[in-house]
Amino acid sequence: MKELFKRLSLKEDPSVYEDKDSHLKRTLGVKEFLALGVGTIVSASIFTLPGVVAAKYAGPAVTISFLLAALVAGLVAFAYAEMSAAMPFAGSAYSWINVIFGEFWGWIAGWALLAEYFIAVAFVASGLSSNLQGLLSPMGFSLPKQLQAALGTNGGLFDFFACGVILLIAILLSRGVKEAARVQNILVVLKVLAILIFIAVGITAINSKNYTPFIPATKINSDGTIFGGWIGIYEGVSTIFLSYVGFDSIAANSAEAKNPQKTMPRGIMGSLLIAVILFVGVGLVLVGMFPYSAYANNAEPVGWALRHAGHPVIAVIVQSIAVVGMFTALIGMMLAGSRLVYSFGRDGMLPKWLGQLNKDKLPNHALVFLTLVCVVLGALLPFSFLAQMVSAGTLIAFMFVTLGIYKLRKREGKDINDPSFKMPLYPVLPALAFIASLIVFLGLDTAAKLTAGGWFILALIIYFSYGISHSALAKSKNNK
Repeated sequence: MKELFKRLSLKEDPSVYEDKDSHLKRTLGVKEFLALGVGTIVSASIFTLPGVVAAKYAGPAVTISFLLAALVAGLVAFAYAEMSAAMPFAGSAYSWINVIFGEFWGWIAGWALLAEYFIAVAFVASGLSSNLQGLLSPMGFSLPKQLQAALGTNGGLFDFFACGVILLIAILLSRGVKEAARVQNILVVLKVLAILIFIAVGITAINSKNYTPFIPATKINSDGTIFGGWIGIYEGVSTIFLSYVGFDSIAANSAEAKNPQKTMPRGIMGSLLIAVILFVGVGLVLVGMFPYSAYANNAEPVGWALRHAGHPVIAVIVQSIAVVGMFTALIGMMLAGSRLVYSFGRDGMLPKWLGQLNKDKLPNHALVFLTLVCVVLGALLPFSFLAQMVSAGTLIAFMFVTLGIYKLRKREGKDINDPSFKMPLYPVLPALAFIASLIVFLGLDTAAKLTAGGWFILALIIYFSYGISHSALAKSKNNK
């Protein structure tokens, strides 16, 4: 047993990752990372989740859910900023935990993140599809019912638009990071503009009665979930949390950052701050325009609210920009996910083919694999289920990273770079970040936890049947 634990805790030398990732071009600066972060965090969720969570869990207090989720994300973001500045490697938490705790623990953290990227891409594509259909429907265009939604949702077989947009983004990313970043920068500006237009117009339609009571009385929904009170707010936090997980996509691309000591902390913390302001603004306006119950099972509440408030033209403008702007989240998630899959292949945890770069030094093999899985998930899994599953995998990885700060501090300035940014209030803040992440995880619904459990059983099967015997780390140690 002692030998097995020693094998599982075999640690990678950080200089090895620096060498392996040296082939990736460092082309991204603070501006690109802010665009990547805001584009990924402020995604389909800002145009979809405020209404859904208000109707199902929190009522007008959905804004409190957003603020509490932001607080947890902010604590974890401090840890991510220090980690990515000290170890700017592809794969983010997977590579960091490999260096700090060992190969097996890195694999578990990375596998958790892989669930995030697979499902987050499908989630955003599903939200984009709902908004696009809401935009086209008043114009008399609609797909056959079987192609409008995921399998088992309102008579759907698979989501045609969700699949199509994933393939389009994959084609763009296959051409290179710099080109994708240019598109990202433009689309992020448009998306923020759409949000500000909605807030400005929506304020004129606010009825203060819709905020009363701000925290509704507690009751049990027909599906067994709890609505209202502080329990409803807590349930809302667990669903909403996925809105803020996009800063991991910044860290996943740190191997392509110019001057990561400065660009990584500024990109992570800056994009999260911008996102919090926008989320709270949209939530407050949305629940003020109409009673929260009006948004039940509505995947495009922003467009719906504008249309029913007598602003159909503004609704078309905002939803058009929103649909285009959702491309930014897909760019960020698919970019980060492909780098994670590349890292698995690079280290022998998955087939070596996934860790190979093409003639342009791009991990397009990993991108193809990611795209195929996301197309299947986006076509077949319903929107509401995807929302909670994104949070499950991410929160597990977050807990690893926050605990990793304690190990990291002992090695900074030795075999790991001493970063210019460090998590404040050490050693208290890392513990608070871990506890807060655990509390949010415990608030996820049972289906999400069970599915996460099944995902980790699969991780164990893959590691012990393939990864442990093909590990590049183990082979390098044995050859010494």
